[in-house]
Amino acid sequence: MAEKRDYYEVLGVGRGATDEELKKAFRKLARQYHPDVNKSPDAAERFKEVNEAYEVLRDPEKRAAYDRFGHAGVQGNGGGYGDFTGFGFGGLSDIFEEFFGFGTRAGAARQGPARGADVRSHLTLTFEEAVFGAEKEIEVTRLEECPNCGGSGAEPGTQPRRCPECNGRGEVRRVQQSLFGSFVNVTLCPRCGGRGEVVGTPCSRCKGEQRVPVTKKLIVTVPAGVDDGTQVRLAGEGEAGMYGGPAGNLYVNLHVQPHRYFRRKDNDILLDLNISFVQAALGDKIKVPTLEGEEELVIPAGTQTGTAFRLRGKGVPFLRHNGRGDQVVTVHIHTPTKLSAKQKELLKQLGETLGHEVTPQEAKSFFGRVKDAFGV
Repeated sequence: MAEKRDYYEVLGVGRGATDEELKKAFRKLARQYHPDVNKSPDAAERFKEVNEAYEVLRDPEKRAAYDRFGHAGVQGNGGGYGDFTGFGFGGLSDIFEEFFGFGTRAGAARQGPARGADVRSHLTLTFEEAVFGAEKEIEVTRLEECPNCGGSGAEPGTQPRRCPECNGRGEVRRVQQSLFGSFVNVTLCPRCGGRGEVVGTPCSRCKGEQRVPVTKKLIVTVPAGVDDGTQVRLAGEGEAGMYGGPAGNLYVNLHVQPHRYFRRKDNDILLDLNISFVQAALGDKIKVPTLEGEEELVIPAGTQTGTAFRLRGKGVPFLRHNGRGDQVVTVHIHTPTKLSAKQKELLKQLGETLGHEVTPQEAKSFFGRVKDAFGV
């Protein structure tokens, strides 16, 4: 361009434009003419012109000199196409962040406190322990702060020193030149990993890692009513944090062993019980095993195989509210396979009185079968 255009005209704003109006206009035009977006032959020149206008008008002193003397007032004083790093939060830092994924952010990037990792463990329970709860001891291995160096990573008697690579900032800045000027790429310091410090004499125990593996025994309080696959959280019992960060958590996965007689369905305990033909026909009072001892159960005369009886409140406690499920006892009529001669004779006599007629069962509705199943 043979002659510089008026900076206000370049940005498309009036001379009384506020800082916010200048910023808004600049961002719009910078996006419009950025060479990575606009492939026009004059895009780079227009982009340079917009940058130059905004660099002057955003600075109060430069703007005042420009308003009074025009282009002559800012020649040699930042009116050229300079380094992008001076734009801070309002200029090309934001644009480069949007286009390229990095910017010219100021300030240190030293690594801050980091939370420790979570640890997972497994615990096997008996059926009774899952129902009534228990306190169990487990052994876990986790990373804890090195007791020798106190987590500094340096041998006792020595101290970490400022990283010479990043001068304690935790980040390194590299200026890259391009056709459109220079911009700064900020990355984590490869030497200190963002800490800003390096250890000259590493700790003899943790080798500078700040943490060491420790095997520790912990008590896990298992609440009543847990089931297979339940997870118990122990807050703060995971690995130690870094740089003053909090510890992680310990998650214990519970596995419940099957019982010899009982089964579980939600919060009910199920038990299958064999009774004799005589008990079913004549009725009886029997002792039924539960997890808390024996309970008396009345078998009415004429009970059919598959009939279910409920022992209220003898099931599994609810985890999140009061109360317990039931124990459901399903009776099955046991047919003997070995009979004495006298027993056979007695059964033959009974059979003659009962007859040999076969009668089909009446079909029952769905709700009728449910009532029979639960003894309602």
